[in-house]
Order: sequence, then C-alpha cells, then structure tokens
Amino acid sequence: MNSSQERLQFSERLQQALRHAEYSPDSPTQLAREFNLRFSGHSVTVHAARKWLQGESIPTQEKLRALASWLQVPADWLRFGTVGNSIENTNSNTQVSPLTQRDAKMVANLQQLDEHHRLIAYDFLRMLLRVGRKK
Repeated sequence: MNSSQERLQFSERLQQALRHAEYSPDSPTQLAREFNLRFSGHSVTVHAARKWLQGESIPTQEKLRALASWLQVPADWLRFGTVGNSIENTNSNTQVSPLTQRDAKMVANLQQLDEHHRLIAYDFLRMLLRVGRKK
C-alpha cells in the first residue's frame, strides 16, 4: 500500500472515531481545540488537524497515541486499521448479550456494504441510541 492510501485510510478511521465519540469529523477547528485541551506537548494548528482529516498527513506517534486515548480507540487500529481492534470492541464496560440469528444476519448484511454505506448505518444506529436514551 502506498503512503497516499495509508493517509487516506487513517483519515477515514479518524473520522469514524470522531463520529463514534460524538464529535464532528468535518471540523478541523474543533479537532485541534479538543486535541490541544488533552495533549501536553506542542499544540497542533487547525491546518495540521485539517491535513489529518483530509488524508494529507498522519500525526506523529506521540500525537497518535494521544488521539487514540482521547477518542478511546486502540492506537494501532487508528494508525493501521488492525483487524480485531475496531472501535466497537474497545469499550469493555459495555454488557453485550449473545447474538440472535437475526442479529447475526444483520451483521452479515452490514459487512456486505461498502465502507461509506456502513458508516451511514453506524451513524443511524448511534442516532437511534441517542433518541432512546432521551426517553
């Protein structure tokens, strides 16, 4: 894989992690501000955050670890997309009931979607969960 593809894939994972943490994946200003609040090293500029979101650059290892910690995702998943370390299985406090056959079929159907449509489905589920929590 070439470095351009790596940067784009990192950008997609960063945007996914931001959505999962209920932050906008479209705001480099918000990303820079929230990151800098949590990072003790040199702050990042809005321009640097925009480059991360656009797939033009990947942060240093130190910044990557800080991003992963803030967004509560494994650093190796954020950087490399390591299989088996996705966002969905990072929260060990969540009680998960066994999958029914219907649930398993839904998961299989989700896996057949391309990444873009899968992210739309995830966003829709998160929205439904937020609505359910308000009741």
